Amino acid sequence: MVARGEIARFWSLESLHLVSSDGGTEPSALVDDNGSEEDLSYEDLCQASPRYLQPGGEQLAINELISDGNVVCAEALWDHVTMDDQELGFKAGDVIQVLEASNKDWWWGRSEDKEAWFPASFVRLRVNQEELSENSISTRSEEQDEEASQSRYRHCENKQQMRTNVIREIMDTERVYIKHLRDICEGYLRQCRKHTGMFTVAQLATIFGNIEDIYKFQRKFLKDLEKQYNKEEPHLSEIGSCFLQNQEGFAIYSEYCNNHPGACLELANLMKQGKYRHFFEACRLLQQMIDIAIDGFLLTPVQKICKYPLQLAELLKYTTQEHGDYSNIKAAYEAMKNVACLINERKRKLESIDKIARWQVSIVGWEGLDILDRSSELIHSGELTKITKQGKSQQRMFFLFDHQLVSCKKDLLRRDMLYYKGRLDMDEMELVDLGDGRDKDCNLSVKNAFKLVSRTTDEVYLFCAKKQEDKARWLQACADERRRVQEDQEMGMEISENQKKLAMLNAQKTGHGKSKGYNRCPVAPPHQSLHPIHQRHITMPTSVPQQQVFGLAEPKRKPSLFWHTFNRLTPFRK
Repeated sequence: MVARGEIARFWSLESLHLVSSDGGTEPSALVDDNGSEEDLSYEDLCQASPRYLQPGGEQLAINELISDGNVVCAEALWDHVTMDDQELGFKAGDVIQVLEASNKDWWWGRSEDKEAWFPASFVRLRVNQEELSENSISTRSEEQDEEASQSRYRHCENKQQMRTNVIREIMDTERVYIKHLRDICEGYLRQCRKHTGMFTVAQLATIFGNIEDIYKFQRKFLKDLEKQYNKEEPHLSEIGSCFLQNQEGFAIYSEYCNNHPGACLELANLMKQGKYRHFFEACRLLQQMIDIAIDGFLLTPVQKICKYPLQLAELLKYTTQEHGDYSNIKAAYEAMKNVACLINERKRKLESIDKIARWQVSIVGWEGLDILDRSSELIHSGELTKITKQGKSQQRMFFLFDHQLVSCKKDLLRRDMLYYKGRLDMDEMELVDLGDGRDKDCNLSVKNAFKLVSRTTDEVYLFCAKKQEDKARWLQACADERRRVQEDQEMGMEISENQKKLAMLNAQKTGHGKSKGYNRCPVAPPHQSLHPIHQRHITMPTSVPQQQVFGLAEPKRKPSLFWHTFNRLTPFRK
């Protein structure tokens, strides 16, 4: 906590008044695009739903519920893999009964037949605690079984109330999220811009990304939700159309999530200096924000885009097929899963293009367009023998990217050096599997062979692998490449020209101006075995279909540090 004396080092209390572009002061209430103020104040939000105010945790009042005899359950957002007997392992979608939540970071809970500690940030409290999973408690007395049976009966009798609970949670969390975004934009970003001696424009762009665009979009989205929200009978609310109408708008989260690792790094470097730590704490206090560090606030958009599929899945569970919003909720659920998929893919591609750019720079004698002009991922690589029209054989290294196959020759003395020899446009090629024996087109005896035939020129390219299994891998890789291209088109997957140019520029800087390939060993960018699209992302568990999240939102943890400190603070539970 920073003393008031430290706060005074940056600005006086009078400077807290938010200044508009015309020099006047703005009210602290949230102002929409039409100039009207929102009705809910921060205090209203606190009273409406206090347990959602803390990013990454929903801990408040849990122990009180448990002490009153209530069963409190949480659903796992991410897999928690552990080799420590004192930690509870589970998979995304599993239901954990929370037994104690006095520590904000680690809770004590039960899953199947084991009780142990687990990270609170890996789970989300269930909205409707009345519905128990049969797997959440493995050992119960007959009396408890009877109570659970009655609870399930009440659930069936009161499904409208269950839907009301989920609708209210969606509305409450959305309002609080708007408050967090406003605090980031007005409490942090606006004050940072006033202190040009401490922050450059580039630094602020790195730390905050497009948070202002997200803030503007989410305000519009909340307006749409409010219009569809039935205050008198919340269970009749039809909000599915709001998600569908704003589906394309959620794509702006991709840029923010891709930028987030760099933001954390930049922020960590600044926090090494005391003046920045004091500055950000002063911002938080003067904006009257909750006791969460700035990095916690900056994580909230990443966490938010993860929670939409969960909330919609839960809403769908309590929406009957006869309900007017059923079809829209179902479509919205799939749409938000696709948004998470798209963000995941773009993040992975951005990581991939940097590696591909470095690989190209290492190739000697590269000709023509950069590989990134058309491709963004290496699918397969390996040695093949290319047979020419004259029947000559050429040993080459081949790299199969999306849209193109690049051919390189190894240096006779330095086998780790590659020379560029050409490329084929895979969009124009047809793959033909050849059996062992004489090929009629080439009039040659071949083994472990396949060929690529140009659809436009009918030119034939013949390749032979050393082993049958090598050939099988190449055939599968070519099929994967075609499927990959089609999926990217369907998903609207594109990398901007600026991102491609930046990747090449960074790769060339890494080379320190040396000639391509000389003095450096080419390293092929790592590639992954491709699977169908539903397997290439973090997938929905079949038992509890409620998750589609991406890796950025998963909390980072150090279990070894936890057990060195936590056991001294909390008595060991048997």
